[in-house]
Amino acid sequence: MLYHLLTPLSQGGDVFNLFNYLTFRSGGAFLTALFLSFGFGNPIINALRRMQKKGQPIRADGPEGHLLTKTGTPTMGGVLILFSLLLSTLLWSDLSEGYVWVVVLVVAGFGAIGFADDYLKVSKFDVKGVPGRIRLGAGFAIALCAALATVWLQPAPLSGALALPIFKDLLIDLGILFYPFAMLVIVGAANAVNLTDGLDGLAIMPVMIAGAALGFIAYVVGRTDFTEYLGLSYVPGTGEIAVFAASLIGAGLGFLWFNAPPAQVFMGDTGSLALGGGLGAIAVATKHEIVLAVIGGLFVVEAMSVIIQVGYYKMTKKRVFLMAPIHHHFEKLGWQEPTIVIRFWIISVILALVGLATLKLR
Repeated sequence: MLYHLLTPLSQGGDVFNLFNYLTFRSGGAFLTALFLSFGFGNPIINALRRMQKKGQPIRADGPEGHLLTKTGTPTMGGVLILFSLLLSTLLWSDLSEGYVWVVVLVVAGFGAIGFADDYLKVSKFDVKGVPGRIRLGAGFAIALCAALATVWLQPAPLSGALALPIFKDLLIDLGILFYPFAMLVIVGAANAVNLTDGLDGLAIMPVMIAGAALGFIAYVVGRTDFTEYLGLSYVPGTGEIAVFAASLIGAGLGFLWFNAPPAQVFMGDTGSLALGGGLGAIAVATKHEIVLAVIGGLFVVEAMSVIIQVGYYKMTKKRVFLMAPIHHHFEKLGWQEPTIVIRFWIISVILALVGLATLKLR
């Protein structure tokens, strides 16, 4: 919005000319989201406490300590994240770029699904929210719209194609199969982040790390000079996603201030589904769907631990892990919550660096 209002006033070399620079607007988006989170954090948390008399319902079959330490903590803190993230993105982005709207609408759509799920949980004080089939159906519908928009926005050589990391200029034309593939990436990312959100601060930092890595990738693939040097596919217009990524980091840091152990608020499905869907949408837009599986490897492991646990139990009536997702397995082993969280953060940083290394390995 500021881009469209202030750049026409620039005569070159003045303060308004700064808004032509993507890096400046990304910095402004980061600071705006951060201060919005700090400024509105306590009022939103207090409002959630008043609305949720008993806080988030805690699973009876979960780790025993959660019934003592987490009972009464309000959820739906994702409202704070999404408010800061979306407002900052809309304020600082070039809104004529379609990719910005694709990512924003995916985040808003999955945020609405998560909000409905959280609302049912707290209003009925039951861990069961929106039925799984409805959640998945709504998620796939949003992801299909995003896939259709992405195919329409991308130039002909890239439209409907899968780019492979490491291999220079190698594109696999998936044709109509690109749509279910993109849908699986977006919905899978949304639900993987949702499964990771089980300990104070566990999900938000890896989301910020992955968002920073994907934001850098978006900036790089949106510039011809970088893509020619690195041998990447040039996707015009994706650079503007860097503003969204900067907003995500600012909003995430502000939320972490209140979500750090012991958490004053949980992000809930409102935040986890929305942020995961946003990461998936960025990966699809930038043609880095496979790299997302590396950068977001922690989320993949969390999701796979649930799939393995459920599948193996159905076949053998035995469990592979003491409890799934896998962070609860380590809790059952006696690891302290801060130990699990910080070690998972370290793993996320390592995986993000490995994912970024694929940009140069051509």
